[in-house]
Amino acid sequence: MTIVDVQFSPAHCDWAELRDACLAADAGPFGALWVYDHLAGRTLAGGHTNLECFSLLGALAELTERIELGTMVANVWNRQVGTLVTASASVAIMSGRRFHLGIGAGTSPRSKFAHEQHAVGAYIADSLDVRHARVEEVLDLCDRMWAPDRDEAFAGFPNPSPPPVRIVGVNSASLGELAGRRADGVNVPWHQPWRDECLVAASAEAERLGRPFVRTVWTYFDVALLDPDHPERVRMSDAGVDRLILAELGRPPGPAQLTG
Repeated sequence: MTIVDVQFSPAHCDWAELRDACLAADAGPFGALWVYDHLAGRTLAGGHTNLECFSLLGALAELTERIELGTMVANVWNRQVGTLVTASASVAIMSGRRFHLGIGAGTSPRSKFAHEQHAVGAYIADSLDVRHARVEEVLDLCDRMWAPDRDEAFAGFPNPSPPPVRIVGVNSASLGELAGRRADGVNVPWHQPWRDECLVAASAEAERLGRPFVRTVWTYFDVALLDPDHPERVRMSDAGVDRLILAELGRPPGPAQLTG
C-alpha cells in the first residue's frame, strides 16, 4: 500500500503556524514530513521569510515524536558536499527515526529559480552533465561515510543506523537512470506528463541491478487523496508508487484536515 506523506512551505506562514501544522501532521495519518530547501521565500512565491532546510529539520526532530522526516529536495549546490551529507546524518541521529535524504541537481543559472543562489554568490554549474555529476558525488560520499566498515578518515563523523534513504528528485529519464543505478529511490511530480518515463527509467535500472528501490511521487495537497480508493490513488498504486507526498504550496492546512 502506498504511504502518504505531507510537505509544508515555510514561505507562506510564520513559525508558530508551521509548528502547529507539523504537530498536527505528527498526530495524523502521514508517514513522513518533508521540507523544502530554499534560501528565500520568494522562490516559493511566499510572503514570509523562508527557514533554512536543516535548521528547520533539527527543530522538527525535537518537536515531533513519530513522523519520519525528509528533504524534497536538498539542492546539491546550496552546500559543500560534505556539509550536506553530514547534516542529513545529524538529523537522522537527532530524530531517532528513519531520515529521507531527497536530493536534486539544482536549476540552471539562467532559471528564474536561481535568483537566490545569485543573491548570495553561490556557484551553479551551467552544464547539466556537471549538475548530474554533483548528485553522484553526494551519493558517493554517502556510501563512503555511512559504510559499516568505513575508512578511518571518517572516524567521528555521524554515522546513523539505519542510514538515510537516498532519493533523487528527477525531471528527466537520464537522471532517473542515475537514481535507479545509485540511489535508494526516485521522486517525480505526479502531475507532469513525463512522470511515467522517469519512473520507468529509474525502476528499470534498479531492477536490472537487483537493488531495492522506493518509487516516490509528489502532487498538490488534497485531503481527498488520503482515500486509497480515490481514482488517482488507484492509478498510483497501479504504477507501483510506494510513497505519495502531498505538498501544500500555500498556507498549511488546518489541524482538522491533517489529523482526520
